[in-house]
Amino acid sequence: MMKYVSTRGQAPAVTASQAILNGISPDGGLYVPEKWPEISLDWSVLKTQTYSDLATLIFDAFFDDFSVSEIDYIIKKAYGKQWETDNVVSFHEENDLTYIELFHGPTLAFKDVALQALPHLMTTAAKKQAMSDKIVILTATSGDTGTAAMSGFGDVSQTEIIVFYPEEGVSEIQRQQMQTETADNAHVIAITGNFDDAQKAVKTLLADESLAKDLKAEGLRFSSANSINIGRLVPQIVYYIYAYAQLIKDEKIKAGDEINIVVPTGNFGNVLAAYYASQIGLPVKQFIVASNENNVLTDFFTTGKYDSNRHFKVTNAPAMDILVSSNLERLLYFASGQNSDEIQAYMTALQEDGAYVIKPDTRANLNKFVAAFATQDQVSETIKKIANATNYTIDPHTAVGRYAYEQTAVTGPTLIAATASPYKFSETVLQALNMAPVSGQAALAQLSKMTGTEIPIQIATLFNKPIRHKQVIDSKQILATLKHEIF
Repeated sequence: MMKYVSTRGQAPAVTASQAILNGISPDGGLYVPEKWPEISLDWSVLKTQTYSDLATLIFDAFFDDFSVSEIDYIIKKAYGKQWETDNVVSFHEENDLTYIELFHGPTLAFKDVALQALPHLMTTAAKKQAMSDKIVILTATSGDTGTAAMSGFGDVSQTEIIVFYPEEGVSEIQRQQMQTETADNAHVIAITGNFDDAQKAVKTLLADESLAKDLKAEGLRFSSANSINIGRLVPQIVYYIYAYAQLIKDEKIKAGDEINIVVPTGNFGNVLAAYYASQIGLPVKQFIVASNENNVLTDFFTTGKYDSNRHFKVTNAPAMDILVSSNLERLLYFASGQNSDEIQAYMTALQEDGAYVIKPDTRANLNKFVAAFATQDQVSETIKKIANATNYTIDPHTAVGRYAYEQTAVTGPTLIAATASPYKFSETVLQALNMAPVSGQAALAQLSKMTGTEIPIQIATLFNKPIRHKQVIDSKQILATLKHEIF
């Protein structure tokens, strides 16, 4: 049976279901597979299979303490009629570049792919562990995770979900999605700080042993819907495998050909999932890590130094406004040869000094990673350029990836993660297309008219819904607010 261990090495190994329930390891580290599962990727078979077939294959391998029937139930619940497309994702071709459209789920962002599965993974895991406690899902969001998590966990029995988001820096659609959430078990709270403030507070609370005891006494326990949870990460592996199989099916590549993968990323989860896919057999030549002006990852992959001591910028690609990329810890764990002492030293330095420098041997193992970033002007210019040249409209985060693709000058077949619908950031897209700024429902209507596409049904009536969540707090009040919400 597969075991999951902490990147920091000071906590016992656990099964997949235990790792999913815990969210974060007791030592503050993140759960990773002790060793990679052995999966036979027979592309001649995989190219004929549905998205759900491939999800079943990957889930079975990584979550091997779940039964076949349990995995089948989870897949059926996660990838059914809530998707606009039969196979969850769709594709758009631009020469050697293939966009994986990951935004056809309930909240129009890539995080739906994992967060439609995670609640069912979690509640099934709770039954497996004979756990009767109510699970309190604690989530920090830069905009998309919160809405996707509430869509997944909304009114799911035995769960409460608490979402903290930065008051400034989310798009109007994201804010409206969060503030109008109707699920009775959802608590949505804005903070006056930024995403990093919220994420740091959430990770601290998840690893707080005395708080865990207080919760236990009340029949409660914490877990997380952020990509620090291995149950969030594994479902994201599936779409890279599926996309490669479709390239073979469409005769764009032959089985075994190496591809490049471009991922716009802030917290590093989506690109880490691509790396995990490569470790179980996906042939990858280069990973292109694309950042916005909060370009801490670009500097890291260029210099080997991770330095979060810089001005935090609120940009037009807000889901990537992040200076502490949590999932990088998981990559460094494997790049260091699974040296948990080395990882602990890096993370201690990050906490105490805001920076660390990785060892030369570890850095040498990151040679498949290249990085680039886009300024806000370059994001706008890219949206306009692609619309004019190809009649295809992309959102600002996908534009960050598209710009980085050009900067890194990779060649050959390339996948790019198209992470959100342009409608989710309609004001930014309209401005890039030189339209007079409008907002709310008017912006959706204008983007629809301009692009000749329909407003997605998921948000067609969003601005008619009443605002239900208005609370704004300072990040230092998160613990007190949390206790008030759940006790």
